[in-house]
Amino acid sequence: MAWIALIVSGVLETVWAAALSQSRGFTRLVPSVVFGVALVLSMVGLAIALRTIPVGTGYAIWVGIGAVGTATYGIVALGEPASVARLLCLVAIVAGVVGLKFMH
Repeated sequence: MAWIALIVSGVLETVWAAALSQSRGFTRLVPSVVFGVALVLSMVGLAIALRTIPVGTGYAIWVGIGAVGTATYGIVALGEPASVARLLCLVAIVAGVVGLKFMH
């Protein structure tokens, strides 16, 4: 259950980061509300996960999921560059997250 909560809260980190960008400095209501709700749910999920997963492992995986998800959103939805170097860096983050999971 803790790992599911961690994965879902990592995905919600991507949601709140994207919504924050779309809120245009909290000047747009719907993205601002989505940001707030996703942020709170993401933190709650992280807190639940950290009941049983060590903080170093849990936090790093949460951040990794959010970072890769947000970068992927930027590439796919916002047309941000998908250079080879950038993609290799994302692969390195994924490898680190997978490694942390198996070292747990």
